[in-house]
Amino acid sequence: MQNYFEYKEYMSCILSIETSTDVCSVAVSEDSQTIFSQEDHSGPNHSVTLGVFVDEALSFIDSHAIPLDAVAVSCGPGSYTGLRIGVSMAKGICYGLNIPLLSVPTLELLAVPVLLREMVKEEDALICPMLDARRMEVYAGIYTRGLKRVRPVQADIVDNETYRDYLDEHPVYFFGNGAAKCKETISHPNARFIDGIEPLAKYMQPLAERRYVEQKYEDTAYFVPFYLKDFVAKMPKKLL
Repeated sequence: MQNYFEYKEYMSCILSIETSTDVCSVAVSEDSQTIFSQEDHSGPNHSVTLGVFVDEALSFIDSHAIPLDAVAVSCGPGSYTGLRIGVSMAKGICYGLNIPLLSVPTLELLAVPVLLREMVKEEDALICPMLDARRMEVYAGIYTRGLKRVRPVQADIVDNETYRDYLDEHPVYFFGNGAAKCKETISHPNARFIDGIEPLAKYMQPLAERRYVEQKYEDTAYFVPFYLKDFVAKMPKKLL
């Protein structure tokens, strides 16, 4: 796993945006270090908060005379509305400044603090970042400690058998806001749970910089988030 983050440092400045959950966050990284970060954990207020944070970030960049090289955005899965707001903002900045757009998979982003802090102990362990998708459904992926995908990201309805094939062979670490509601359901002795892990812009730097160096840019005009499931509009309760 360690080799994934042992990557040569490059002189780049990247603005990162994360809006896939109720938390809204923005960060700026330069030369592989986070130099600016703002977070709002008060709820899904992204349509208001994100613009303020981005203005602050761009003002910080301008005041330090740093050329902005790219914008990275968490691309899903996650909140349909949140992802749309984040991607729209990222596209607007890229259009205005004529700089590349980078997309970072949200579940890989969730894994960054877990792997950097070496929370996964066993060499053969797998990791399963999860985002809440309501009721007993989660958006989840399964990866090695080197962030190699073992199973595609998908929506899972969680019961005690959902991940048994992996748990029978490996310790599996579950984390993210989807994992919290699965603790009582997944009772295998190989199941490990890590609390308090959120997808935050300040953790996006290693993934975004890797994509920037490898020139894995998105088409700014046509890029859309990875929603995973179609949006379903709810009828207001007063009309039911």
